Amino acid sequence: IISKAINTSETPVKEKHARRIILGTHREKGAYTFWSYAIGLPLSSSAILSWKFCHVLHKVLRDGHTNGNIRDRYGYGQLVAQYAKLLCSKMEFHNKHPEIRANLEASDEVLERTAGTDINNVFQLTVEVFDYMDVELRLAESVLRQLNTSIAISTLTAGQCKLAPLIQVIQDCSHLYHYTVKLLFKLHACLPPDTLQGHRERFHDQFHSLKTFFNKARDMMYFKRLIQIPRLPDSPPNFLRASALAEHVKPMVVIPDEEEPEEQEEDEPEPLIDVSEAPSVDIFDQAFGPPNDGFDDRDLQIESLKREIEALRTELEKIKAEAQRYITQLKSQINSLEAELEEQRVQKQRALVENEQLRMELEATRRRNAEHESIQSTFVEADSKAQATELRYNKLKEKHAELVANHAELLRKSADTVKMLSATQQTQEEVERTKQQLAFEVERAKQESDMKLEEQKFEMDKLRRDLEEKIVEIQRMKGTDQINSSMTSLQVEKERLMRCVSEKEAELSSLRQATQLKQSSLDQERERSSKELHELQSKLKEKQSHEKQLQQRMLEEQFALLQGTVSEAEMIIQDAVAKLDDPLHIRCTSSPDYLVSRAEATMGSIDKVQSGHAHYLKNMGNAGALLRALTQFSHLAADTIINGSATAHMAPTDNADRLTENCRGCATQSLHFLQELKSKDSLKGADPSSIRVMVQKILRIAQDLRPKGMDVGKEELGDMVDKEMAATSAAIEEAVRRIDVSLRTGAASAIRLLVLASTDLQKEIVESGRGAATVREFYARNSRWTEGLISAAKAVGWGATQMVDSADKVVLHTGKYEELIVCSHEIAASTAQLVAASKVKADRGSKKLSSLQQASRHVNEMAANVVASTKTGQEQIEDKDTMDFSGMSLIKLKKEEMESQVKVLELESMLENERLRLGELRKKHYEIAGVPLEQIAQDNGLRAPSPTAPFSPRPSKPALMKKPALAQKPNVPPKTMVNLQRFT
Repeated sequence: IISKAINTSETPVKEKHARRIILGTHREKGAYTFWSYAIGLPLSSSAILSWKFCHVLHKVLRDGHTNGNIRDRYGYGQLVAQYAKLLCSKMEFHNKHPEIRANLEASDEVLERTAGTDINNVFQLTVEVFDYMDVELRLAESVLRQLNTSIAISTLTAGQCKLAPLIQVIQDCSHLYHYTVKLLFKLHACLPPDTLQGHRERFHDQFHSLKTFFNKARDMMYFKRLIQIPRLPDSPPNFLRASALAEHVKPMVVIPDEEEPEEQEEDEPEPLIDVSEAPSVDIFDQAFGPPNDGFDDRDLQIESLKREIEALRTELEKIKAEAQRYITQLKSQINSLEAELEEQRVQKQRALVENEQLRMELEATRRRNAEHESIQSTFVEADSKAQATELRYNKLKEKHAELVANHAELLRKSADTVKMLSATQQTQEEVERTKQQLAFEVERAKQESDMKLEEQKFEMDKLRRDLEEKIVEIQRMKGTDQINSSMTSLQVEKERLMRCVSEKEAELSSLRQATQLKQSSLDQERERSSKELHELQSKLKEKQSHEKQLQQRMLEEQFALLQGTVSEAEMIIQDAVAKLDDPLHIRCTSSPDYLVSRAEATMGSIDKVQSGHAHYLKNMGNAGALLRALTQFSHLAADTIINGSATAHMAPTDNADRLTENCRGCATQSLHFLQELKSKDSLKGADPSSIRVMVQKILRIAQDLRPKGMDVGKEELGDMVDKEMAATSAAIEEAVRRIDVSLRTGAASAIRLLVLASTDLQKEIVESGRGAATVREFYARNSRWTEGLISAAKAVGWGATQMVDSADKVVLHTGKYEELIVCSHEIAASTAQLVAASKVKADRGSKKLSSLQQASRHVNEMAANVVASTKTGQEQIEDKDTMDFSGMSLIKLKKEEMESQVKVLELESMLENERLRLGELRKKHYEIAGVPLEQIAQDNGLRAPSPTAPFSPRPSKPALMKKPALAQKPNVPPKTMVNLQRFT
């Protein structure tokens, strides 16, 4: 196997060979066989052999057994040298930091523990990770550079042989990049930024190199089927901003689970070491054992644990079912005891209860009307303010666009001026060059004329000396004929020399005249260029001054826009603060969940304000980002303050006081920040951090006020709604199938129509409200409404099933009529909950909502008929003895009267005890379901649930037969049924 993996053929190492070598190191708890064969490899004889040896050794170091005998081997060639240096650096790093595994897959906790709390150790570890990343990137750059300089590409075997080890380099670099970011953020949290300037520059270089490497590798066909390379962000993280750590995403490298196509090989196994003299036995299998294709002990343990979990889960379901049955039995006992006393009190209490309920309904109606009027006026006022704000924003936006256009025009004019100036400068440079050339020619002509003049003077002196010599010689030879002939020749020679001198002087004068002409033309050209230069410079100064004026004007207008926006934001915040003391606002309430969403949105707007403020300080000519951020912040902050006060109206006293105080503090800090933005002196020092602190306090209090139920994951809600509605429909179909009595058949059919109408309305709500999102995303975004819908659907299905079971028991004479009455009340309450849950998101004019309400009223009528029929049947079946007291004496009658009073008192005591027990059971049930204490008190106060009551969260393990959190039965059944019909 090793000889197949490490050979001189220029093909990539096969994964199956490398995998068997790695498995062998784990079986023998070391790499002794690998190193015994690797020692004898002729690495120096072939660069390809050394390269593939480094590749296999890299895989063994990453994924092999930790007890491998690490050795360093050197090869030849630039790639082998780089790979050997990488492996040496990797071994040194992991020997120094054994906590970090060789494949670099370590959690953030392990990295924190390795770095420690000493900042010097963190600094040193960061430098070592930088060095580690450098050698990885140098190897990758060397491989890609060789591929670029040669003809080999990623589709050829030669190119794939060089590219194959880069898969491990990509895996290492992704982890090293994540470690570097974490360590640099930790260093910047403890050290000043100037100290870490070198670290940031080095990180930026590595970031750009790594991004280039990932982009090139991602475009190669060879890597697309072997590895999924992550994408790095467009710009490196900003370590000077601590909040940027939350924006960092760890790059994840994914290796697809695709096996290489097995090539056709010989049937007989080949030896690990290719030695012809050795017997034909697989040494690798002898040393490490055959590959294990079956399950190990851990799989068996996992299967056994799964079976135990399923058994425990079954037992838990049985316990829950028994507890539920026990609760149902207790309720039936209580109802039977109530029925025994009901005939004696019903006539007396019915009129009082009816009058009291009518009075309460009238007061509730008046309160709802007053609240509706106040909410309507608030909505109209907010709408008018929003329209005014939108109008002001549009005006500011148009003004800003006009300023941007003026600024662009100035920039174009400035560019034209710069072009003219550059052309003038170029012309002046050409004039200077011409001037220098002319000066050089004049100087050269002067030198030539001087040289010629010197030569002529030298010749004239020579002639003069010759002449004097001739004269002396003539004087010596006076009186002879030779003297006369010599004089004649000398006279001729003298005339010739005189002519030469006159010619030279004429030529010199002509050269001087030409030089003077060139000098005069050069002076004229210089004066003309100087005048043009002065004119262009004056024009440039005028344009610059005009541009400065426009720039100053634009800055002033931008600041004026900012002042207008700040003033408007102050008015919005002040209006929100005024509502805190408004008596009409005391009736307004809000949920903690909505307050949490508003507070989180305000936190995001504060970050936008901070970034917009920083951008405006850098470029005060563009305040668009700050204006948009301030507009959004003012509305969200006001919304948070108002909803915080509304939430405090329903919260306990301590939390309400703290929430109101924090809302006022948020308004104070917001107004202080806006006041600082109004002045140019305090503009640079304005900081919204204090506002963020107050909003965080509001957010924490709102989160504490949220119900503590066991919530289901949001990603499961979409599936849970469909499952629960389907399960409810199936349960009702089963109930219809089991029913024999016509009256109960009508009730079950009405429930079935109710569930179908609710399903149709739910689909309409999802389709109209989800927009571009999926159905699952819509349910996740509206998780609280979804949980209420699930709870209501489960309650209807459970009530229908229980009603059928109770009816069967009554028919078989094994049940009680009271159980059937209780089930009818439960169905009526569950129907009201389902209609309320569906009505929250539906359109008021929806036809399907009207169908659902009609079905709800029909269900209530059928439930009332079931109760009436049950009582009628009970009265017909019960044998009532005639009360004949004619034969009793006075003493006997008194004795019977006392015994009857004793029995009445005993029954009243039992009834009171059972009511207390029922109250405790309801309290515990609501506590487990996560319902607020106010609703428990409301239910114990014998009031029917209102449509605005919060829905109970979903239980941890949904099942159709498990009773959900429902509203309980009122004290007087006949009147309660009338109220439920009115409610629906």
